[in-house]
Amino acid sequence: MKFSRFAKRFSEHAGIVQLMDDLGNAMTSENDILMLGGGNPAHISGMQQYFRDSLYRLINNPSRFSHVVGDYESPQGNQEFISAVAKQLNQLYGWNLTEKNIALTIGSQSAFFYLFNMFAGEDEQGKHRQIFLPITPEYIGYGDVGLSDNLFYATRPIIEEQDASYFKYRIDFDELKIKADTAAMCVSRPTNPTGNVLTNDEMNGLIQLAEDYAVPLIVDNAYGAPFPNIVFSDISPLWNPNMIYCLSLSKVGLPGTRTGIVIANEEVITLIRNMNAIINLAPANLGAMIAYDLIQSGELVRLSNLLIKNYYRERLQHTLSIVDREMDGINYLLHRPEGAIFLWLWLPDLPISTLELYQRLKERKVLVVPGEYFFPGLEEDDWIHKHQCIRLTYSMQADTVEAGIRIIAEELRNVMN
Repeated sequence: MKFSRFAKRFSEHAGIVQLMDDLGNAMTSENDILMLGGGNPAHISGMQQYFRDSLYRLINNPSRFSHVVGDYESPQGNQEFISAVAKQLNQLYGWNLTEKNIALTIGSQSAFFYLFNMFAGEDEQGKHRQIFLPITPEYIGYGDVGLSDNLFYATRPIIEEQDASYFKYRIDFDELKIKADTAAMCVSRPTNPTGNVLTNDEMNGLIQLAEDYAVPLIVDNAYGAPFPNIVFSDISPLWNPNMIYCLSLSKVGLPGTRTGIVIANEEVITLIRNMNAIINLAPANLGAMIAYDLIQSGELVRLSNLLIKNYYRERLQHTLSIVDREMDGINYLLHRPEGAIFLWLWLPDLPISTLELYQRLKERKVLVVPGEYFFPGLEEDDWIHKHQCIRLTYSMQADTVEAGIRIIAEELRNVMN
């Protein structure tokens, strides 16, 4: 068959496809794969009980249940849910949002497909415009969503080595060179894959830079406040009309409902609404309807602070103790985990690429994600650091994480000796 250039973009190898294939196979099969590579949130029993209770109320309310399963939603998304989100954010942060500032999408991934292609690519004058990533590594899912080539450019971070085998990436503001063809800037906070949390000073610097160059600043807040608030450092959520702020219900424990939330000025929200109508007819109802009561009542914020954050904090501390024990004698550094659900492991003495290490670990039924995939915008760069890092998740069951890290340490000793 002869396919279009559009189709060719989906026939080539993409890191996110490999990740989701491995994740899906591991989560649905009955084999003994140790899944340390995906971004699936933990099945926190307390949260799942709240979701079951909400779903039970939906099922026992005939009119609401009929709407959830039997009606198309507005292309902007469920209006009750949107109003509740606006009210919650205004109460918490004084953002002065209205319903015209919020739209829902079928997950954050579709939101970034919309946003990146909305701003970047070929403009009306035929000029190619790009998305600027002020710091890498960045989220694996960004790299292949563009409908044109060369959609991103990026800047290396400052690597600040700290005590006790930790390091931290910081934005190198002295090296940020904003090109004339820049369409938008984008950061994630907390950052997937590293667990980095940009400081308020770093964010304010980016906000000012975006305003100086008259481009929007997109903030991927899938792990941030107010929900799920998997943040272990002291920061403040920031938004203004020049920013685009993206939330999700996935990491509160509802990844299967595919519910993304975009907060932006009315012009951007109108375009997202129109894209929803053209591509999907409408966003899905289920996630918004399950979460509506929890957001309207303020319970989701309370549960994020008391249940979700503490769950991952305890899981993180346990995982760090395992790494410290199993990796003894191996030259490694961990990015200081300040948020999200991952560990970013730097192996300066690794004699093979992390792509090869990934394959060796996969043969031993341990899945990780090789670091090469997390540097969109630096594809032609020869920075050796890109080939020395892997991402691990600590959201799985504790025994799975422990067994997986033990095998990783064994394999590292095999390849380094």
